[in-house]
Amino acid sequence: MPNISGAGDWETVSALAPRGSNAMPRLQQSGLRNRLLGALTAEDFALLAPHLEAMPMTIREILVAADQPIAHALFVEEGIVSLIADTQGGRVEIGLIGYEGMVGVPLLLGTDRTPQVAVVQADGTALRIGAAELGTALATSPVLRGVLGRYVQSLIVQVGHTVYANAGSNIEARLARWILMTQDRLRQDELPLTHEFMAMMLGVRRPGVTTALHILEGAHHIQAKRGRITVLDRESLKVFAGDSYGPAEVEYERLLGEG
Repeated sequence: MPNISGAGDWETVSALAPRGSNAMPRLQQSGLRNRLLGALTAEDFALLAPHLEAMPMTIREILVAADQPIAHALFVEEGIVSLIADTQGGRVEIGLIGYEGMVGVPLLLGTDRTPQVAVVQADGTALRIGAAELGTALATSPVLRGVLGRYVQSLIVQVGHTVYANAGSNIEARLARWILMTQDRLRQDELPLTHEFMAMMLGVRRPGVTTALHILEGAHHIQAKRGRITVLDRESLKVFAGDSYGPAEVEYERLLGEG
């Protein structure tokens, strides 16, 4: 993989440091955007709520560092977090987390670290909980373990389809897939996607991103401006992405969708 210029400007793991007294003991489940927290029973949410702390997420901020203890899990309310494989050959995105999910999945699997990096791709907010408090809640409630375990399954499917897309799809199809996934999580047509992050997503150099953008823009699927992508035709992007987009989204809804 090529080394992505500019991607080394990530901030330190500030999400793991205290941020003052932002604890929210009276947090109302119905007022939250995070779908995982919304899918919990009132009893299970009550196990987590006293320990949830509001925090901002700033672009390029590292939330989980490679091979370092994970002190908190974060339920994303707004914004996007990228899961990055950080290797000697360069950095490439392997997963995407927004308001549908949580950062710190290894904590659900009985370990406190991972070789992957979780870095903020789009500014937002999250609710974080300490690893110990999350572990206590998981030990208390099999139902809570089941809900969060189903999220792990959906994330595995997403990462698997990223591997499939990287192996079998051209750059334009892969870019179309990631634009769709970003739009899903931001729920808006104008997306803050820089060339640096798009290059990291695809594991290619910036000229490859520029060419792919020109193709999608020439087909009137998107409009590209500096640091911004506007989706013009979502359905056409789906056609462009092919079967690399869709199965992971269907699996999430099957496992965690309402009803």
